[in-house]
Amino acid sequence: MKNFAGKVAFVTGGASGIGLGMARNFLAEGMKVVMADWNEDHIAGARELLKGNNAAHFIRVNVADRDDVRRAAQETLDVFGKIHLLCNNAGVGGNGAADEDEFDEWDRMISINFGGVVNGAKIIAPIIKAQGEGGHVVNTSSMAGMVSLPTMGAYQASKFGVRGFTEALRLSLAPHGIGVSCLFPGAVKTALVPVPDDDSSAPEGEIGTFTKNLWAAMRVAVDPMDMGRLVVEAIRENRFHILTHREFLDEVIARHRRIEAEFVADMPVPEARAAFERFRRETVDAFWDMPVRD
Repeated sequence: MKNFAGKVAFVTGGASGIGLGMARNFLAEGMKVVMADWNEDHIAGARELLKGNNAAHFIRVNVADRDDVRRAAQETLDVFGKIHLLCNNAGVGGNGAADEDEFDEWDRMISINFGGVVNGAKIIAPIIKAQGEGGHVVNTSSMAGMVSLPTMGAYQASKFGVRGFTEALRLSLAPHGIGVSCLFPGAVKTALVPVPDDDSSAPEGEIGTFTKNLWAAMRVAVDPMDMGRLVVEAIRENRFHILTHREFLDEVIARHRRIEAEFVADMPVPEARAAFERFRRETVDAFWDMPVRD
């Protein structure tokens, strides 16, 4: 999607952080933007920031509730008539350990971070398809969907889930001229990670060291407006991976080299299997590179 002016964007988690950065960049491109958010304080702050802008509309929505997402989508159509750009950006942070008999935090994070993306895409993508005008979907994962993050099993699982789902979505929407991107942020100045003025409240031991390093990174995090600008560029180019934090590049390269090295070398590959995989890859590559509508 190269032309933004006059089109409609629906951004979840849109009243703060990365979502607000995207929304403000979309408004600057001449779009009409729905900022769908659960946090009433964030909505009030964004409403004040954008006071008098008739192209901005606010909806309180719980992305984990499918009926609520359907209601928000219908309200968007009632107000602006169409939806061309969907940004499934809403998310929460937290722990949700992979090795503990605890499910409340785990279920909360999976239902919002992953379920919210699935709900938004499966409810709103059919609307974009039916319009027949092309469009774009951006799903927010995290660098935790690329590399390991200690002690935060649920968060990492949810973000890896977003990555896999978004790849499937790109293949599904390509024949309809609709682009799909996945955003992998590192440290960004958002409400997701509250940062104190000093490190005095950090716990002891290894978790304390991890926490203090995280806080230090967040104090020099990327501005959400810069993230929004990079998202606009990626949409125009229909790039799938939106990778904004180069400090992860060496680790990603090393991870890929490890994956390559760990394939078993002495297992024979019958020609029928190889032929099927060539066919599958050709099919995937064709969808992956299919042009989108302007």
